[in-house]
Amino acid sequence: MASRLIGSPVSRENENGMGMRERSFLGLGPAGFHKVAYTQWGDGHNKRVLVCVHGLTRNGRDFDDVASALSDRWQVLCPDMIGRGRSDWLTDAAMYNYAQYLNDCVTLIARSGATEVDWVGTSMGGLIGMTLAAQRNTPICRLVLNDVGPFAPRVALERIRSYASKSPVFPDLAAAEMYLRKTSAAFFGPLTDGQWQQMARHMTRPHPDGGYGLNYDLGVTAALQTEVLADMDLWTVWEAVRCPVLVLRGQTSDVLTVETAKQMKTRGAEVVEIPDCGHAPALMNDHQINLIRHFLTAA
Repeated sequence: MASRLIGSPVSRENENGMGMRERSFLGLGPAGFHKVAYTQWGDGHNKRVLVCVHGLTRNGRDFDDVASALSDRWQVLCPDMIGRGRSDWLTDAAMYNYAQYLNDCVTLIARSGATEVDWVGTSMGGLIGMTLAAQRNTPICRLVLNDVGPFAPRVALERIRSYASKSPVFPDLAAAEMYLRKTSAAFFGPLTDGQWQQMARHMTRPHPDGGYGLNYDLGVTAALQTEVLADMDLWTVWEAVRCPVLVLRGQTSDVLTVETAKQMKTRGAEVVEIPDCGHAPALMNDHQINLIRHFLTAA
């Protein structure tokens, strides 16, 4: 896989003085090269690396709060998977697939120079992490799965298909924020006004016809739109995972059911239920972030 820096990084300082840098590298797929953007937090020479990967229609800025808080101990890398955020949006929607996502994440890990990494993944990002953790000689040491597991019922996938296929345009960021609050408050859990505003900024981009559109290519949902949906069953993958696993389950989640979480716990995972949210906890408050910190630093 090719991997080189494109352009100059944009730097910002977080409250710990460990700045955020916007970086990118080249990934390679069947249609050629594509840019994969990511944010880097903390000491870039720190070989204790934490990779945070977002859900289907989200991007790496979902992890700003986690990354800022944990950059005192880790170099934190938060990619925008292709078709989201600052990464390339592709002309061939068939390129938006797990094989490509896995390849791009492996390139990111190789670029870091680390031989071992920890992983936090929300929904799709958790499935990517789980798949990598199941491989022989995996570099993943500890795995945090945010409201996802090896099984998801068809009805939940149909709900995701329904909302992910919409492409609203907002006159301004305030309208985008109101849309988010209306459609997502029950899923992300209680957030402050500032957190909703932060989320609205990162989930949108200027629309070519004016206003703001969502910050992902509708093509990333193409497989959901064209396939006949069935229950997702990855128990054989889960059985191959050997590293410690923390599962965060939204109390009202329809994606990670109570029964699936119980089975994961029986098979060795630590499971914590997050109250007052569904799919998926936003990972923006101290309690949720400290759960992750405690797990990653446990002996």
